[in-house]
Amino acid sequence: MPDLLLRARQTAATLAAGLHPQRRAGWGDNFWQYRPAQPGEPASRIDWRQSARTHHAQVREKEAETAQTVILWCDLSRSMDWCSAAALPSKRDSAITLLLTMAALLLRAGESVQLAGPAGLFPLPVGGPPLERLAMGLVAQVREEQIAAQDISGPFLRAPLHLPRHAHLLMASDFLAPQEDIQAFLRHLAALPVHAHLIQVRDPAEACLPYAGRVLFTGLEGETPVELSETSDIRPAYADLVSTREAWLSDIATRYGHDLTRHQTDQTALPALLSLHTLMSQPA
Repeated sequence: MPDLLLRARQTAATLAAGLHPQRRAGWGDNFWQYRPAQPGEPASRIDWRQSARTHHAQVREKEAETAQTVILWCDLSRSMDWCSAAALPSKRDSAITLLLTMAALLLRAGESVQLAGPAGLFPLPVGGPPLERLAMGLVAQVREEQIAAQDISGPFLRAPLHLPRHAHLLMASDFLAPQEDIQAFLRHLAALPVHAHLIQVRDPAEACLPYAGRVLFTGLEGETPVELSETSDIRPAYADLVSTREAWLSDIATRYGHDLTRHQTDQTALPALLSLHTLMSQPA
């Protein structure tokens, strides 16, 4: 975990350096709200940059709103602890790095970031910087053998999840669970209501099935092994299944008011993080 935490800090710093300060309304503990200037309004209160955009004199005011809660959830199931090549990070390590990087960015902005467990908020260790406490919380979830309970296809999806209303939930997983389970959970989140930001993490081999010849496929969660005599023969059908599945996931996320970002473990995380940052910056 220390190396993932370091990588998250470095990536967050790189991303933060490339993001321009945004003077606009948004969600968070406090945000800038604009209103038309009234007759006799002191010139010192006018935001000339915003006024130039709208062609009308605008006054910028800081309005407080109820602090938004951002919650992280990481699929720690055994099937996530896999990579197709030794040079690649596992899906689980990639998911953790993405979540911790977003947490670092959110904490920089003064947001409150928490961690989800099987049924609600997961208690974090007391003391220390917030980002380290989140990382230690993830370590605790693994050490306490909660992986089975947090499997995306397990009780986490089917049990009622108690989260603060109007929270933002960042979910990192491969989302290869049965479709009915995923749909039921996204519907449950929408009813709370909680806005979910799905981060689909996949290995490149899962995208293109690069194998040829006789291959024995074994699962990591007790699945029955499957042996194919000529794997390349099913590649076109496999590609169709992947495309159909990805289209379904995107559609079902949108249907319930959530959004989806994808990341492949052989690619840099910056495009996915920028996309996620943009989605989270949009007004609800």
